[in-house]
Amino acid sequence: MMNKLNMGQKALRASLLLLSAATLAACNGPAAPAPDARPPLEGARIGGPFTLTDQNGKTVSDSDFAGKYRLVYFGYSFCPDICPVDIQKLMLGLSQFEKADPARGAKIVPMFVTIDPARDTPAALKPFVSRYHPRLLGLTGTPEQIAAVAKAYVVSYHKVEGSAPDRYLMAHTQLAFLMDPAGKPLALLPLDDPSTDSDEGAPDKVAADLAKWVK
Repeated sequence: MMNKLNMGQKALRASLLLLSAATLAACNGPAAPAPDARPPLEGARIGGPFTLTDQNGKTVSDSDFAGKYRLVYFGYSFCPDICPVDIQKLMLGLSQFEKADPARGAKIVPMFVTIDPARDTPAALKPFVSRYHPRLLGLTGTPEQIAAVAKAYVVSYHKVEGSAPDRYLMAHTQLAFLMDPAGKPLALLPLDDPSTDSDEGAPDKVAADLAKWVK
């Protein structure tokens, strides 16, 4: 099952990254996007309405973020390696962009959506997201709510049984989306292949992509 998901995840990432290839090269400074730049995910059927619960127990919906860019990553707080590394890269990149251009940086809402709602309660998410960025939202919900939002974002996941009922892992698609102020997809943010060690400069690449698309 793990191999099957990994193969499917690689194929999905490859397809989306072909669209998003232009966003993956680092650039110097927080340059504004070119007037004629076309977002690589423009027109893709990714995202949609949702109602979830944040790390403070507050009900939030997609409409709460109207007018804001959204950085959206799916994972889970009990993830032993990939999710924490990805989130650290993304949030370091966001912090770098915020420092270079505070006005544009403030327009971005970073979101961590769990695919493990059974364990990722608001109380569990709160200390997790606070490690990475002061504005990072941790979002959870019922299994049905999570399944719906994951499907909308073309994210697949499944449980991998462990040595005890509460020691399972969650295999999931590894993607980070940048959505525009209307909730439409702009681009994938660069996440390195977990099978390699080529993660040098990843926060710089994230910051460069944010500089390219956030107006």
